[in-house]
Amino acid sequence: MPPRGDHNRILEEPAMAKARSLVGLDVHATKIVAAVLDAETGQLQTFQMSGETERAAAFCGGLPRPVGVAYEAGLTGYGLARELATRGVECVVAAPSKIPRASGDRVKTDRRDAEHLVRLLLAGKLHPVRVPGPEEEALRDLVRAREAVRMDLMRARHRLSKLLLRHGIRFDDGHAWTERHRQWLAAVVLDWPAAQTTLLDCRGAIDALAVRRDQLEREIVAILPTSPWTAQVGRLRCLRGVDTLTAVGLCAGIGDFERFARAEQLMRSNRSDLPPAARNRGRAAVTWLG
Repeated sequence: MPPRGDHNRILEEPAMAKARSLVGLDVHATKIVAAVLDAETGQLQTFQMSGETERAAAFCGGLPRPVGVAYEAGLTGYGLARELATRGVECVVAAPSKIPRASGDRVKTDRRDAEHLVRLLLAGKLHPVRVPGPEEEALRDLVRAREAVRMDLMRARHRLSKLLLRHGIRFDDGHAWTERHRQWLAAVVLDWPAAQTTLLDCRGAIDALAVRRDQLEREIVAILPTSPWTAQVGRLRCLRGVDTLTAVGLCAGIGDFERFARAEQLMRSNRSDLPPAARNRGRAAVTWLG
């Protein structure tokens, strides 16, 4: 087992130095461009194929062994990396933001990107991201769906509040979006039919989003007891200010806490998929979980 925290720094030694075939993949939804480097002869070839995961994995698995593959993390997910692993092919899913690029290199093509990846793979200059299992990836998608709905709900509420302000209507009887506020809002009638139609549309959108958010939250709580994060969520909830949904969000964003030997490594990893408050809680969690 590699030392804890090794994933958080650029590989200092050429990790694929012993591979016979090195492959850089520029992966898109409908096509994949592969740059294949023969480590013995130095020959570099480029191939193009469909975006099917099985076909790309079979292509890489059919090259002279041992084979090392790299591609950028992106919208196509981690299915290709998992399929390569089942075929005994080592794969690095590289963090796009940490791929070295020349400042003057503004020409970007699929072939050039694939060749750039294979050269960085040979040099050991790629920063790998952790590849989650299929169940964990599905749970992460669910958590992100809930977060997207929560943000949509917040924006819809802001739009309605600004609409009322433009008509000089304010709620001064406590906090917004409480039961009292909703009762007051249901009784608001604007002067112009067009404005009233807009108000009704905003209220309908807010009600629909609130139902979707509540349903997703119920699903997360229901799935949690059989999920890979059960133990971690239970421990995180012992921290002050961390409820179940916050703990699940931390697990979805961080994944395996054991990747970080110290809290500082989590902060340096710059988890862009976590809001600042969650990153702060994640630092406390790493410290507390040890």
